[in-house]
Amino acid sequence: MLAVRPVGGKIRIADSTYLIKMAAVNYQQAYAQRMAQLSRTQREHENERRAMSPPRVLREGTKKSVVVNFKDLCERMHRQPEHVMSYLLAELNSTGSLDGHQRFVVNGKLAPKTIEGILKQYVDNYVICEYCKNPNTVLSKQDNKLVVNCEKDVQS
Repeated sequence: MLAVRPVGGKIRIADSTYLIKMAAVNYQQAYAQRMAQLSRTQREHENERRAMSPPRVLREGTKKSVVVNFKDLCERMHRQPEHVMSYLLAELNSTGSLDGHQRFVVNGKLAPKTIEGILKQYVDNYVICEYCKNPNTVLSKQDNKLVVNCEKDVQS
């Protein structure tokens, strides 16, 4: 079958199989570009959520340590500071509290690597989905147990 197609102001008759092939190539290129763009923005969004700055630990006096960026860390994980604090205190077997600026104050001298290691455990247990490894999760209670619900699994 022949088709009429304008080229540079002139009318040109072309084979329809050629037109179909060109349309398919253009569609595939557009599809590949769009998928690359979507995956790039999705990766950027996931990396933004995953990329956490390390805890900044300062000494307050001789027997207390303060995690200055504790509020930012909790916001990055989308978790309540009280829950993260209770996990840290249980793992550290220590006492502590949140001060007026939402900084985590713990009794004892702590190295930043110690807090960072415990925060990584927290992320593995309470933030990242164990099936798809997605960090976009919601913590909920079911039958008096905390359950990590993945937003990605709910959408699919």
